[in-house]
Amino acid sequence: MNTKTIVGAVIILVFIIFGAYSFLDSNVEYTDIAGAMAKGKKVQLKGTWNKERETKFNASTGQFSFYLVDDHGKECQVILEGAAPNNFELATSVVAKGRFTKEGYFHANEVLTKCPSKYEAKGSEVVKPQS
Repeated sequence: MNTKTIVGAVIILVFIIFGAYSFLDSNVEYTDIAGAMAKGKKVQLKGTWNKERETKFNASTGQFSFYLVDDHGKECQVILEGAAPNNFELATSVVAKGRFTKEGYFHANEVLTKCPSKYEAKGSEVVKPQS
């Protein structure tokens, strides 16, 4: 075989391995707190922000911490590397991507918020089309 063919095959193989690794790293499953503790790998936790517990940003470490309650009522502390996400105070639900640490908190590298839509009708208001 000639050298160009071998170099080309190696480059293609490297790209295939890199693509597979990137796909597996981005393919993060949703779970609850108990499942995240048991798995010990990167997951997505869906829940709500417990506004009654302490929420703070530590400027010296650059970390934002809050408490998340999952759909089963279980609670955990989430520490995010960085500031609070936009509209965090308005969020109706929160998704934290990360993993549990040995210290017992959920270390997130990304937090997504779902805010109420400005396009939804308020209360029992029904919009009737005009004819």
